[in-house]
Amino acid sequence: QVQLVESGGGLVQAGGSLRLSCAAAGTISNINSMAWYRQAPGKGLEWISKISCTGGNTAYVDSVKGRFTISRDNAKNTLYLQMDSLKDEDTAVYYCAKYPSCKWSVRHDSWGQGTQVTVSP
Repeated sequence: QVQLVESGGGLVQAGGSLRLSCAAAGTISNINSMAWYRQAPGKGLEWISKISCTGGNTAYVDSVKGRFTISRDNAKNTLYLQMDSLKDEDTAVYYCAKYPSCKWSVRHDSWGQGTQVTVSP
């Protein structure tokens, strides 16, 4: 099982930017589609974005469209989430997840430990 490790979270003022990284301890290049989720305080897990194996196809939840950008560097086995124009409601623990193949299925077979993003007013 491929281990995923997120980094890049922190405290940022509203309107600011952060870039999250998700490093895979093992190859994910052209093998696995990937996704980002988040869980805000007192709320359930929310899917926010996904990317295909090659990075050619992406999708976003409406609340982050135009502000967040998902990308991947397959040579480095790393997934990214660039977050711009951050809002208070983006405060959450962010998780990356791996699909078992290039298909965007419902099931994930690996999750990271999460990284905290806190947006201050």
